[in-house]
Formats: sequence, C-alpha cells, structure tokens
Amino acid sequence: MTYQLDTSSIPRGTPQRATPVGAPHFGTLPLGDPTGGADGIRWREAVDGEQTYPRVVIDRDVAITMSDGTRLRATVVRPANRFGQTVLTPYPAVVNINPYNRAAVDLIDTTTHAPVLGKALRSASASIDATGTALAGLTRLTGTLAGGILDVFGINRSLVQSGYVQVIVDVRGTGASEGKWQILGRREQQDSVEVISWAAEQEWCNGKVGLAGWSYSAINSLQAADKRPAELGAVFAVEGCDDIVRDIYITGGMPSAFIPLWLSVVNILKWVPNPSTTLRDVFRGDSLKLLRDRIASPATEIPSLLWGFLTARDDRIFDDPYFDERDPQVDRIDAPTFTVGGWHDLFGRSATGIYERMTLEPGRKQMLVGDGYHFDVGTGQGGASAPPRLDVLERAWFDRWLKGHRNGIEFYGPVTMLQQGGSWTAGTAFPRTGVRPVKLFLTEEPTDTATHAVHDGSLSSSPAQGISSLHVHPDLRGLVSRDMTQVTAGASMVFGDRFTLDARFQERGGLSFTSAPVTEATQVSGAMNLRLNVATTAHEAIWAVTVNDVAPDGTSTVLTNGALSSSNRALDRSKSTYASDGSLLGAHHFLSRKRKLPVPADEPVRIDVDLVPTDAVLQPGHRLRVDVYAASFPRYLTVVPDLIKARGRQQRLVLDPDKPSYLTFCAGGTW
Repeated sequence: MTYQLDTSSIPRGTPQRATPVGAPHFGTLPLGDPTGGADGIRWREAVDGEQTYPRVVIDRDVAITMSDGTRLRATVVRPANRFGQTVLTPYPAVVNINPYNRAAVDLIDTTTHAPVLGKALRSASASIDATGTALAGLTRLTGTLAGGILDVFGINRSLVQSGYVQVIVDVRGTGASEGKWQILGRREQQDSVEVISWAAEQEWCNGKVGLAGWSYSAINSLQAADKRPAELGAVFAVEGCDDIVRDIYITGGMPSAFIPLWLSVVNILKWVPNPSTTLRDVFRGDSLKLLRDRIASPATEIPSLLWGFLTARDDRIFDDPYFDERDPQVDRIDAPTFTVGGWHDLFGRSATGIYERMTLEPGRKQMLVGDGYHFDVGTGQGGASAPPRLDVLERAWFDRWLKGHRNGIEFYGPVTMLQQGGSWTAGTAFPRTGVRPVKLFLTEEPTDTATHAVHDGSLSSSPAQGISSLHVHPDLRGLVSRDMTQVTAGASMVFGDRFTLDARFQERGGLSFTSAPVTEATQVSGAMNLRLNVATTAHEAIWAVTVNDVAPDGTSTVLTNGALSSSNRALDRSKSTYASDGSLLGAHHFLSRKRKLPVPADEPVRIDVDLVPTDAVLQPGHRLRVDVYAASFPRYLTVVPDLIKARGRQQRLVLDPDKPSYLTFCAGGTW
C-alpha cells in the first residue's frame, strides 16, 4: 500500500526567518531533503542553543496510585531557574514508561551529564569514525550517544529546560513499582492510560501530554495511543512493534534466542533496588511490599517459556490471544505519531508496517528508517546529508503538536529512509513510486559468483528447465552472520564484517542463486516473498532465507531475511498482501497450533517465506542473490517436539518447472 503527501498547497520560496507560535510556517521546506533543510538547522539550534531555563529539578521518589491500588514509582523532571528553584509555570508533560529500572536511567543521566566526562563522551561519540577498520562495529554502537537516542530513552534535560516536564515511570512489577510484571498486558496498558491522566492533572502540567520511548517504551506508547486518551497530544516512538509474534517472538513459527536473554535481563533488573530511594523505602515499609511482589513472580514468564520450548504445550509458543491483546492497534491511533526503525532491527517488519497501518494523513504520521540494528539506532544522524539527531526530531515533534509551534516538522519526510546501498532520502511514499512487481526464478545454472556455496545457481526471468534436487544441511554458520547481529540487537557487530556486511562465510552452508549484474542503479523497495518447493526426509523442516546485494568484488551483503518451518506454511490470505498484478508480496501465516500442517516425508510441499520489507539500490555491476539455508541458529530456534520430528532430516530444494521456486518483489529497472 502506498501513502502520498499532498504538497499542492505548500508555499515555497519565501524568506528564511524564525517562526512564532501560532503563525503559519514559511521558509525553505525540507520535502525531499532528509536533513530537514533550513528547518532542520533551526530544530538543531533550538536544542543545542541556550534554553529558556538553565537548570532542572529531579524528584526520583514520586508514587502514582493506579485504580487497583498498585503504586507505580516515577521520576519527575521539571525546569528550574539559575538558583535551582522549581519553575511554577505549567508545561506539557512527556511521559516514558519502561521496565528497565529507573536506577539504570539515573546512571545514564549521571554519566552523560557529568561536568567533564559527559561532554567528552558526547564529543568522542560524534567525532570518532572508524569506518573500514576493525573497530567499525564498536564505534557504530558508541555513536548512539551522539545520535540522541539516550535522550529519548531517559532524562532529556535540554527538553525540560526548554519548557517541558518529563515523567519516567517504572512499569508495574519492575524497578521500584509494585505488582506483577505483565509484559505489555492489558492491566499494564491501563496503567499507561492512567499515568497520562495523572500527569495531565498535576499542577505542573498544562493538560497536554506526549509519549516517548525506545523499544519496550515505544511499544507501550503505541498501546496507550490506540486507547485515544483525550490528554494525549503526540507520540515519538523509536523501534516499537505492532506484531510481536512475527517480528521476534516466533518468527516463521520458530522462537528467537533474543527473548529468553531479554527476559532474563529484565527479571534481574527488577530485583535491583533504586539507590536514590532505598533508605526511605526501608523506613516506610515499601521495601517489604516490593519484596513480597517480587517473590510472588521471581522470574516472570521464564518458566512458561521453558515449558513451552520443551513441550510445545504453552500457548505462547504459537500465535495466541496472549499476543493479540499485546499488539498495538495502530490503525486506531489519532495522535500525531513519529516512528523510527531500522532495516535490521529486532522489529524489522514494524519499521514500515506501523506507518502503513496508521490511518493518519502523512505529515501527522512520520517514518524514519535507518540501515542498522536495535542498539545502534540514531548513529550517524546529525551528520552531513543525514537526518537530524533523534533528540532534535523529538523536540521539534513535541514543539509542533504539544506547543503549537509552526516549525515545519509536519512537512518533513514523511518517509525518510537510509537506502541500503545508497544514501538517506526523504519522499512521499513507501514503497517508492516507480517500482513494479518483478518475479525471478531459482534455477540450477551456475553463475560462478558463489562457488563457495553448497550450490551456485541463478536468478532468472524464466523457470528451471528440468527437475533437480539440491540438498542442504543445517550447520552453525549462522553464529557468524547478520542474522546473529540482528538477534543480539546489534551487539555482535563489534566482531567484524562477517557479522554485518559480508555473508560469504554463512553462504558456505547454503544454496545461492544470483542474478545477472544490473547495468544501471536499480531500486528495490517494499515487501518480498520467496516461494519454495521443498522436501525433507523427516516430518518437519526449518528454512531460513536471505536476499543479498552482491558487489563486483564478491562481497555479499544481506538486505533482508525471513524464515519458516514447513508445518507453519498455512497462509492467511485475508491478511497477506498482493502486488497490483496479483502476485503474493507479503505472506501472513497463521502460526497457530490448530493451523499447523503435516509435513510428509520425502514429498515436496510449497512454502512462502515472507521477507522483511526493505528499501535498497543495486549499483551498476551489482547483483541480487537469494540464499536458502536449512537453519540459522540462533536467530531461529526450534522447540524440542519439532526437533524430534526433524531429527536426522535431510532437506532439499526441488527445482521443478511445473512447481517453480521464485522471488517476488517490487523494483525498477530491467530484469
């Protein structure tokens, strides 16, 4: 689906000048310019320049009582004058609700605002560029500090000093908040709505509230927004998600190694007392209440996850109503919403899916997608030809929708993307205009470009001429791959290019099919589907797929990926997406216990592997490649009962002209 921004009424060519509150916006409009143009410069100057108030006052011991009597603990940050006195003027409140313990937020704030250390860290993060060296991955991770994400995640002093109040809340059952952690459940969603109402009623708030967050707090921001609370004026959500099942929990019917690791971290953090309030909690008896709550749920969801993995008898191993109540209904959101994602983020499908499914007009909804992972979001932003930093965009977004500043942010984008193989662009639609459906068939003919792979085949405009079986076996090469970096949220990028930019090591265990080189810069934009005709000697099979950009020197860079277990091949056609010519572009599988299909031994079945939507450009001389693997551990795990069904398996891809295997996608150029 394509969304367009109507720019016919936008004035152009008028002189540059500051824009007062309530006045129409004039100036050089940034439509088509990912930097934001002159407006972007003003947004940055507003953040980096002198603020309305020189200091902030932080109260780390605020209790908010929910309707069921449970008390959530919060930090409230308010502007202060140069004497440290709290400003009494009411301002809009920006709320962030996360499960990672405000003690961690305090540590980040203390470190990044230390008199000497903080400035040095920010300067180093912005200036050190180790691209092309062994430290490239490390400096990309540390570059997040300069990109502004920590200000969105935690205490944003500059935002508060400009005339906002910030409220940071521990999710119930985590940090210092009472109760049992629900992991985005219905009661937790109700908490978010009640926190918004509470904030709007405080004497320091003028009744207008915004929601901001990264990852978990982005998801619960979207959840709260779909309830349409009257006080909510805007949302700034970085790397959120609206389909937890397909993005990360059981992609293709297979659990992710990320989930148990993440659950373990949050469950450990919820036991850590907040040093800033520990003594007061002891004297007031709050520590005893917290201890009882933690003992009642010492390791939330971990036992059920383990039981499900061992037996497949827990509903959370399938697409179940458990997840339905947790997925934000983004089509219900009516508050202006800015979303940020990454092509290789944990929630890769949501990067574009949230924007697509929101019914707001472009401008009131914005989408920015970088070419990165989860931990490195924002890296490189603020540089030449790149979008403004995330904290700059957040401030501009809230200034526009919570304060009414006509600063031009609604004319930014609305679709801003770092095109893989290309550069940052800003436009009006995703997929890009001018692309058309393309179908490339997997054939046996060699190309001599992937002789390192188990099989070196072709991507062709016509099907294979004869029947052949290509065998592929599971291995552990996925441990050194972009799949590994995705499932570790970007952490493994520090180990070098084989984890990020060059898939040739992983390809030694896969079947490769490569196109002829393109003769001109060729756009690839939108969803993709790979139809395969496959067989196995057992009663289950695991298929993992990547689509790559192959450079003339042989470097094979993964553009997108996907996976499917054969028993989960049942297709929900009502939720799948199709191209204008009727071709399947986005396969939506049921992934439920009841809709699993039998896998006959040694009998080919047809599967559709949905790939994460992406945006890329193949430069002249580059090729498109499909890699097919029998597994990709640990990105995709297999529950024990399915492992038993698949034991001793030999998987094969059957190339058959009557049942062809092919890649469907949207692209420009000639294929």
